[in-house]
Amino acid sequence: MDHLPDELTRVDQAYEISLRPSRFDDYCGQRKVTERLELMVAAARGRGEVLDHVLLSGPPGLGKTTLAYILGEQMEVNVRTTSGPAIDKAADLAGLLTGLERGDILFIDEIHRLPRSVEEYLYSAMEDYVIDIMIDQGPNARSVRLNLPRFTLVGATTRLGLLTAPFRSRFGMANRLDYYNHTDLAHIVTRSADLLKISIDQEGALEIASRSRGTPRIANNLLRWVRDYAQIKADSHISRDVADPALAMLDIDQHGLDEMDKRILECILHKFGGGPVGLSNLAVSVGEEQGTLEEVHEPYLIQEGYLRRSPQGRIATPLCYQRFGLKPPETEAS
Repeated sequence: MDHLPDELTRVDQAYEISLRPSRFDDYCGQRKVTERLELMVAAARGRGEVLDHVLLSGPPGLGKTTLAYILGEQMEVNVRTTSGPAIDKAADLAGLLTGLERGDILFIDEIHRLPRSVEEYLYSAMEDYVIDIMIDQGPNARSVRLNLPRFTLVGATTRLGLLTAPFRSRFGMANRLDYYNHTDLAHIVTRSADLLKISIDQEGALEIASRSRGTPRIANNLLRWVRDYAQIKADSHISRDVADPALAMLDIDQHGLDEMDKRILECILHKFGGGPVGLSNLAVSVGEEQGTLEEVHEPYLIQEGYLRRSPQGRIATPLCYQRFGLKPPETEAS
């Protein structure tokens, strides 16, 4: 029993990995991005060269890590994975870089959280494939230049604006991933269900997709929950009539709004008269951190048209009033 948490962690990781496509042909959605990356891979392989550096940006859960592994699979190279917060100093990065072989991919998730000193250390590594290491200290200090094998840096970020212009310019290609439409998400849910040997029909898949906030990671997590619900209450088959009550148990409505989303919108409507309201006041009112509101909840609410930002604060849109059965003010209605 002492090893149970470790076992659960390995099961969760295996679940995530098992659902990840390993080829562009199996990757659903983000067609413009995948077409560009496929062309890059084909050209690099045709010339026998190393793939250029790639920057992937967009909200969490849209497939940035999956694309990095697909690039490694298609280029037939190893993928070394780390994250920005895990690299505290230049020496940590030097250890990663010197352990790479020609063509390998170094994937850095949340790359915008790299310390500035480490970011600048990457400049020469990305452009000239060399790094300078300081040996000793004080009067005896000296710099030693090490040559690196040509490698590919794939960076993923949810906050593209936090990367400096010099850093962004060193990536050969920058791609932004957007939220998925319901059709693509339903295809992903169906594919995941096939891999997990789950019985599901098209309407059941579409019901899960429509409540997944345009995010494959959320869709797969909801599929996992609905599978458990169907196993106990519906003979292990997922249909629309099964998915609807299963997701209602998680307080996710037909429009994909969860309990916190609705609390945010109702707070703006009822406590602040539809807004504008500042982020700090809103965070205190709903009992959530400002960063969580700004990075997790607001992007989807703005994307779906329930909320908009203004210099004065957050404002509920006419659609938000309509969704809660209220009449918008005349200024909003016009």
